[in-house]
Amino acid sequence: MKLWKSIPLIASLFATATVSAGTEDLLDVDIRPLLGKETVNLKQTYQGKVLLIVNVASKCGFTKQYEGLENIYQKYHDQGFEVLGFPCNQFLGQEPGTEAEIQQFCESTYGVKFPMFEKIDVKGDDAHPLYKTLAAEGEGAPKWNFTKYLVGKDGKLIAQFGSRVKPESDEMIKAIEAALAVN
Repeated sequence: MKLWKSIPLIASLFATATVSAGTEDLLDVDIRPLLGKETVNLKQTYQGKVLLIVNVASKCGFTKQYEGLENIYQKYHDQGFEVLGFPCNQFLGQEPGTEAEIQQFCESTYGVKFPMFEKIDVKGDDAHPLYKTLAAEGEGAPKWNFTKYLVGKDGKLIAQFGSRVKPESDEMIKAIEAALAVN
């Protein structure tokens, strides 16, 4: 592929987009926690909280964002904020590990305490229903690992952030704090 033809793709990886309010059923999906046996319903489990939903990978150039994600999770968790990590192996096979390997890596390398869920597809025909809805409500499916979707207390999508937007960036912090301030 010629470089000039890849510029739109590269630009889209790093774009940040604000999106309008979506359906009330965005979080009404069941998913299994990482290493868990029983599924949980995200709406029932996280109702009334601000969520940052992130597709993650252990062998990506953006993997260091685990540290920032954990930092903002610790900083805002007591205020009703959750980071939800969804391992995905769809981007150049950058999450090849088993669930046990993923959990061990996240805990030992980055001290991850925020909730992690089963490895899923986040784009295409086999995308998990959560990500199909996020794609429909936002600016589309993730174009790379560490795409972030900010969901308000009402369960509606507020914004979508590309991979290059760091969790502790001013842009991200302002959006999180504004979402937490909404009653």
